[in-house]
Amino acid sequence: MIKIKSVKMDAFDLITYPAVFFVFLLFLWMLLVYFTNSLPAFQREGLNVYLKNIWIASEIPNKEYYGILAAIWGSLYTSLIALAIALPLSISYSIFVGDYLPRKFKEFMIIVSDIMAGLPTIIYGIWGAFFLVPFIKNWVMDPVYEYLPFISKFSQKPASGFSFLSAGVLLGIMITPFISAVVREAYGMVPHTYREAAYSLGLTKYEATKILMGYIKPAIISGVILGFGRAIGETVAVSLVVGNAFNLSANPFSPGYTISSLIATQYGNSFIYEHMTSVLYAAGLFLFFIGLIINLLGIYLLRRWRKNVSL
Repeated sequence: MIKIKSVKMDAFDLITYPAVFFVFLLFLWMLLVYFTNSLPAFQREGLNVYLKNIWIASEIPNKEYYGILAAIWGSLYTSLIALAIALPLSISYSIFVGDYLPRKFKEFMIIVSDIMAGLPTIIYGIWGAFFLVPFIKNWVMDPVYEYLPFISKFSQKPASGFSFLSAGVLLGIMITPFISAVVREAYGMVPHTYREAAYSLGLTKYEATKILMGYIKPAIISGVILGFGRAIGETVAVSLVVGNAFNLSANPFSPGYTISSLIATQYGNSFIYEHMTSVLYAAGLFLFFIGLIINLLGIYLLRRWRKNVSL
């Protein structure tokens, strides 16, 4: 019996290992392509390609100068705004579906959330450009300018609703289904005896829920990290609402750029210029490593939590 199992396991390994090896080679190939194509930008600009906010495109190579600091700032800024919106929504949604929603409606709401997660990003982008941007300008930006002009950041009347804020709100809506899926799954895996123990101590429903949410804190952190990775890499939807301007500002009403929107809008005409293509590859390389680190950290925390739960 032992020999038969060993033979079957070896055969299974022979079938699966090539697929894993192929995926790993594909990952290395992508990394190599980005690195080799961005090498001219590093040789010419050094780390200033990440540390300066400058974008001078010229058909004369000696007059070309590029620095994507504004795009890096925009990616981080909009992603943080998105998390500030998505995290409370995701936790509230998970608690409502898990504890308060009747069983016959629970599956329907989960399906709706999954559909939102699977929608093409262009649908979010068009909706954001034609509905969300005018809504934010008319009901957020203009009232803030009218009633809070003494605050320096809001002292100038917003020209349009295309801004960091619009991009952050749209990203928050987009990543909410992803974060809520992780939190909802973890919340549903909490042993029912823990809930019964909390109620037996005389705790209210709010107090019991607070304790249970603390129990799945690693899963919440993992969901946040995975949502952040999703937000910082979003391209099409953000390009339509962020404004696409090289603006290094903390004013949420200002237009800006993200790394993804920069690549999407500039890559089409980059062949005209000698150095722009390599700079865009360097921007993609930065985004590649940021996304890789964030997602690996989120997966690690989630696996550690699941291991503790199984024990």
